[in-house]
Amino acid sequence: MSAPLDGVRVVEYAQYVAGPLCGLMLADLGADVIKVEPPGGDGYRRVMPVAPGVGRFFVPLNRGKRSVVLDLKTDEGLAGSRALVATADVVLHNFPPGRDEPFGLGWGRLRAEHPSLVLGVVTSFGGDGPLAGAPAYDLVAQARAGLLTAHASPGDDVPVRAGGIPMADLTAGFLLASSVLAGLVRARTTGEGSRVETSLLQAALAVQVQDLVWLPGEEAGGARVARQADLDARAAEIRLGLDMNPYYRCFRTADGYLAVACLNTTQRRALLGLFGLDDPTVEAPDLIPDDERLLDAKRQVTAEIVRRIALEPLEAWSARLAAVGVPCGPVHARESVAGDGQVRANGLVRTLDHPGLGPTTTLARLLGPGADGPAPALGAHTQSVLAEVGG
Repeated sequence: MSAPLDGVRVVEYAQYVAGPLCGLMLADLGADVIKVEPPGGDGYRRVMPVAPGVGRFFVPLNRGKRSVVLDLKTDEGLAGSRALVATADVVLHNFPPGRDEPFGLGWGRLRAEHPSLVLGVVTSFGGDGPLAGAPAYDLVAQARAGLLTAHASPGDDVPVRAGGIPMADLTAGFLLASSVLAGLVRARTTGEGSRVETSLLQAALAVQVQDLVWLPGEEAGGARVARQADLDARAAEIRLGLDMNPYYRCFRTADGYLAVACLNTTQRRALLGLFGLDDPTVEAPDLIPDDERLLDAKRQVTAEIVRRIALEPLEAWSARLAAVGVPCGPVHARESVAGDGQVRANGLVRTLDHPGLGPTTTLARLLGPGADGPAPALGAHTQSVLAEVGG
């Protein structure tokens, strides 16, 4: 079967995470993604280096692409870029507002010369407002969007990213890919191209979509900088939630950690039944009761489940809980995910022969059938690609 984006060419000028992740998703769907890099390469090649010119994070984000080196500050580089863009269906970049113009990648020029082109842009803070041209990375976007305080934990001195994961970067990549796909549909049906954009700030807000709601009487205006009291209050709220709710949390077993997720009353009653316990708040466990007796009963139920699960191995509890219909699963170390039987059975990881590294295992796909080939060496395809486009 052909992939959904067979025949689509993407020219990617973006660096680091969000734009390249968008390019990776399009490559997984079958697009020919040509990564245009400056002579020094994408800056992510130098982050967490594992070999000369190879960054650990660069490898999984750039799988299946072709690398072309062009110096856009020279006439020769600009000529090669123009030749490439003339063959493109999609162009991706993460230049700040206005910085794309000198490189011939401004929307006005692209739309005039290539009316059906889709331009995908990711910025730090969006194209308008006082911070439109300001540089930023994931941590700064998460901070401004309130996402850092959402992940406060007991004992935190200062806000930190949950698991160190660049949530704004990654979400921006997914948002941009969705918008580009919509642009391609429009181009194919009407012949009209479009400019689509997202930002790290928008992405850091989007990932909190179910939490960002201000009910009548709640303050929705006025920016306020978080203080230690906010972090302490959030950490206390998380701690209270763990103490009070045994239905949606992780437990320590005798040899590992087990995640349990009961989102309906039937599942919650099944969990209680397994332990021979009764919770008077089982119908609405997220509400903290005012009655001290109910509070105490709720804490005792949680404490007893915690105590008993800690006595036996994870595998035994997984089997028992699954047998009564309680959703559960082991908490894997990140390093061991590739060995999970379910991950393997669905072909979600793949080992590719990376130039300079050798056999390297990464996620096999994010969308579609998945892009073939490892992340390219810097400039590996410059001559062959420019020969294709006559540049």
